[in-house]
Amino acid sequence: MISLNRETIVAILLLLFCGVLFWATTQIRDPGFEQMGAEVWPRIVLVFLSVMSLIYLVQSLRSETADEDPGAASMSWLARDQNPIWCFVLFFGFLITMPYLGMLIGGTLFVFLMMSVLGGWSPRLMLAHAAIALVSVGAMWSIFTFGLRVILPEGELIRIF
Repeated sequence: MISLNRETIVAILLLLFCGVLFWATTQIRDPGFEQMGAEVWPRIVLVFLSVMSLIYLVQSLRSETADEDPGAASMSWLARDQNPIWCFVLFFGFLITMPYLGMLIGGTLFVFLMMSVLGGWSPRLMLAHAAIALVSVGAMWSIFTFGLRVILPEGELIRIF
């Protein structure tokens, strides 16, 4: 008999959530002036998300690991889940500083800090992280600003200059 662990329950909930969202795409009204319906892109994303959730469900059913004892009070989860915790903390810091630093400076700082926290702090790695952050965020900022004509938040720091 297959036991339901946390991963299986989360995968089932994700699949149900994808189904509800897919049903919600049938409620998107058709403005009638485009060649492709407004519901096409959300459905493409939902199909991709559903496939990923289905793979997650299959892998969770295959795994032999049981859930940890819920009665055991320990701080081992903090050591085990420190990388996702750092990702959320840094992302919320990025969101909070967005009005002040803007997308270009804040995004570069976020990518640099994220790579450094997850990858290490040696001088050689920090130089590589800085280069990757500058090139990747700078390229994305250029594409959105000049290619797509999207106005990204500039921040208070850049307005001063």
